[in-house]
Amino acid sequence: MAAERILVTGATGYIGGRLIPELLERGHPVRAMARTPAKLDHAGWRDRVEVVRGDLTEPDTLRAAFDGMEVVYYLVHSMGTTRDFVAEEARSARNVAAAAERAGVRRLVYLSGLHPPGTGLSRHLASRVEVGQILMDSPVPTVVLQAGIVIGSGSASFEMVRHLTDRLPVMTTPKWVHNRIQPIAIGDVLHYLAEAATRPFPRSRTWDIGGPDVMEYGDAMQAYADVAGLRRRLMVVLPFLTPTIASWWVGLVTPIPSGLARPLVESLECDAVCHEHDIDAVIPAPEGGLTGYLDAVRQALHQEGAGADGRRHLLRFSPTESG
Repeated sequence: MAAERILVTGATGYIGGRLIPELLERGHPVRAMARTPAKLDHAGWRDRVEVVRGDLTEPDTLRAAFDGMEVVYYLVHSMGTTRDFVAEEARSARNVAAAAERAGVRRLVYLSGLHPPGTGLSRHLASRVEVGQILMDSPVPTVVLQAGIVIGSGSASFEMVRHLTDRLPVMTTPKWVHNRIQPIAIGDVLHYLAEAATRPFPRSRTWDIGGPDVMEYGDAMQAYADVAGLRRRLMVVLPFLTPTIASWWVGLVTPIPSGLARPLVESLECDAVCHEHDIDAVIPAPEGGLTGYLDAVRQALHQEGAGADGRRHLLRFSPTESG
């Protein structure tokens, strides 16, 4: 595939910072955008990319950042930084759509979340859906990839699984531990995102992506315990635990900021599994196939010090540029 001039928004975040090396490896010239560019000074790829300042809530800052770009990755979220993050994310999406159209961008790529069709969604998931729809309604062709829990050291959703399981051999849990999830390894997410820059897509639409394993959330925690060498966890389900109480519980046990914990917990109230596999016809799975959940956990624990660095990543986790 021909190299594309690519802008990655949210370059200081978990997904953005890991996507950039994947794009560089494929030969794409990359421009990295961040609200605070100095945060990228120590990135291993810093000297191979152009870094610009940009804030999706400030349209004037997007003109220079988008100029000359062919593909733009939207990997910024406002969760945990403002009380009305839903409204702010919608405004940001409209700003991106307008800037992309004005700059003649050829494609927008957005990472959204898996969710069941035709049901009420949490604020977090509903906001993701709205942002995707705003981008798809724009004149710029848009690829929206929808993923569930991302398994990787430093991923907020994985760190929640890890810290709850590490610290609570016996836990009272909400009923969502029986909800179904389809985790996906961070390496597989990056594969789909990077390939989305150049693959031919028929039209603007959403595409579900997920790993090969479907399980209950509680089973994912037990499997993590097994890989981590912990004894089996005892879970006592209390159906009356509300998302508010559950988010307090998560906030007490994990280092996830309270403003981020509640939207994440609310999102667990519904299943997060793929409802179609159309992506297979456009982007083939990585060589060797998709990574199973157990292998993804092993890789996450091995990455950068078998878990300790995951906690360090999370302490500097930026929900505004998380991906």
